[in-house]
Amino acid sequence: MAYHIPVLLEESVGLLDIRPDGTYVDLTFGGGGHSRRILSALGPAGRLYGFDQDRDTQANRPDDARFTYVESNFRFLRGALRLRGVERVDGILADLGVSSHHFDALERGFSFRGDAPLDMRMNQRGRLTAADLVNGATAGELTRIFGDWGELDTPWKIAGCLVRARAAEPVRTTAQLVAAVAPCTPKRDEAKFLTKLFQALRIEVNGEMEALKMALEQSLKVLAPGGRLVVISYHSLEDRLVKNFLRSGNFAGRVEKDFYGRALAPFEAATRKAVTPTAEELARNPRSRSAKLRAATKI
Repeated sequence: MAYHIPVLLEESVGLLDIRPDGTYVDLTFGGGGHSRRILSALGPAGRLYGFDQDRDTQANRPDDARFTYVESNFRFLRGALRLRGVERVDGILADLGVSSHHFDALERGFSFRGDAPLDMRMNQRGRLTAADLVNGATAGELTRIFGDWGELDTPWKIAGCLVRARAAEPVRTTAQLVAAVAPCTPKRDEAKFLTKLFQALRIEVNGEMEALKMALEQSLKVLAPGGRLVVISYHSLEDRLVKNFLRSGNFAGRVEKDFYGRALAPFEAATRKAVTPTAEELARNPRSRSAKLRAATKI
């Protein structure tokens, strides 16, 4: 089974507008699909840096002198590049989706299909697991997590279900979690509900929204003028941040203006609206169905 099928591959790499001698960053190396396509467009002088915090991905590294694997969360983009003598890059690509490998490797605890330890750490050296959250967070904290990151209806009821379940015994596995929230699970949309529930816990465990904000802010500092930022997001929380940042340079989406009323946005849009997978891609890779691609050029 493939580690991961790259989503919107030709569209995203095409929007990078690659120069053969340029320097590029793949913030989410994963299975290496996007990286290999970028390398195919680079000449001998081109360079590519692939970031990933999950050591499992090292097995996917291409044997190519132009490629440098960076074992790091992309929140440390600027510092990691500086350590390698890189101050400016010509393009940055980020595919924010969880790889197929993580969902298929049931022992990692990302999927509600099956039974596995409630882990969900992208970085296996991280200390906080989903089990720690489920068993240690207060009802108020769980309500915030399910409401903010899962955008679930009545998150306080779900938190209450979990608090009552863990009072009887600790919730340590994915199956135990599914059973704990069963009284709050709608029968008609069970899969959708559980997807959002697991998403919420995964985002909190890995600090995903804060990491994305940090990476976007640092991308503005490391991109050379004329450089491209290309981002593929998979849920409304991510897409809202990306859309606002590319529009205005901040996460509120508020465009600052100078004394004369001219917009001071740091990017120029390279996509008029979000690019989504074609019918052919959806048939080939159903997991791409929620993908939205946005790109902009640094002014």
